[in-house]
Amino acid sequence: MDKDAMITYLIGELKKENLELHDLIVPEELEKKQRLLRALFNTRKPMAASTQFLTIQDLYLQVRKGERGIVQLNTLRPIPQDDQIYIWKGDITKLEVDAIVNAANKTLLGCMKPLHDCVDNAIHTYAGVQLRQSCYELILEQGYEEPVGMAKITPAYNLPSAFVIHTVGPKIENQPTQIDEDLLAKCYLSVLALAEKNNIESIAIPCISTGDFNFPKQKAATIAIQTVKDFIKDSTTVKKVIFNVFDDDNLSIYQELLTK
Repeated sequence: MDKDAMITYLIGELKKENLELHDLIVPEELEKKQRLLRALFNTRKPMAASTQFLTIQDLYLQVRKGERGIVQLNTLRPIPQDDQIYIWKGDITKLEVDAIVNAANKTLLGCMKPLHDCVDNAIHTYAGVQLRQSCYELILEQGYEEPVGMAKITPAYNLPSAFVIHTVGPKIENQPTQIDEDLLAKCYLSVLALAEKNNIESIAIPCISTGDFNFPKQKAATIAIQTVKDFIKDSTTVKKVIFNVFDDDNLSIYQELLTK
């Protein structure tokens, strides 16, 4: 089965699951069809999927992983001042490390906006529908939505990493309060504690709360760096931390703070 046939099958199955998609017109062009499939993945509610669906979805996502490229840790270089710390600008879903961190929302179900460019959307897109289902089951078992500052771990499914650690950062309306700053630090601590508990040596962490959650980038980076440094100096498990930045502003901020 080639990629086009896999996409056609997956879209067809997703249409069968949702009566609202019955009259959806599927484009002929492969690129448009691929974007439609991503949008349908993004909006699919958590639910079980057939073995055949998961098999073909996984085959398709493995093809996409190869097309998009994998970034191995040994191709990155740590900062000169600390061989445990890295700064890397790029797509976190391409990193082959033990774990990547998702800047999640309180439902842990991923961004459900079709084709949105946030890290939450990308992680759920390229991991596969199993990730949303796993997160749903975690929250169902917990009995309440994930509190700000806490974290959960799941397999990474079709991503190059082994695990995804999901954490919910504080959302800022005006200016961050001391409580907000403490909660952001708690996000990093919760993530690193889970990493240590699960024998994770290398972990990539995005700029938590600095996108749609509006935490000021300079302050967020200061908190992130100090919290990570304080943790890893006493950790015998977590050996490599990649600060994954998504724009030039954060790249400059992290470079400046880490070279002081």
